[in-house]
Amino acid sequence: MVRLVFRKIGTIGAALAAIFLAAAAATAQETTGSGIPSDLLSTYRTIGLGAAAAFAIAATVIGAAWAVGRIGSAALGAAAEKPELLTRSILFVALAEGLAVLGFAIAMMLIQKM
Repeated sequence: MVRLVFRKIGTIGAALAAIFLAAAAATAQETTGSGIPSDLLSTYRTIGLGAAAAFAIAATVIGAAWAVGRIGSAALGAAAEKPELLTRSILFVALAEGLAVLGFAIAMMLIQKM
């Protein structure tokens, strides 16, 4: 099952890369001293920043979701036995959610550089 998911992700990633490269080649006009079109370099930079922002938000949201799932289930289990632990355990869940907020902030900073 996991291999099938990774194969589909790889296929989708290859198709998106081909589309981005075709769009970059279509927009290329001027060349720099190195023979590479300057418009193509800015297009690659924009694509790279967009991919970095997407990876930043995806990694942090997946990590936060995993952490909230693990911590939340343990917190509710502990609160079922000792109700006075509920407040303290909600704090740990909020710390895990903060990871997603930080990833979102990093992604926004990367998008602003485009």
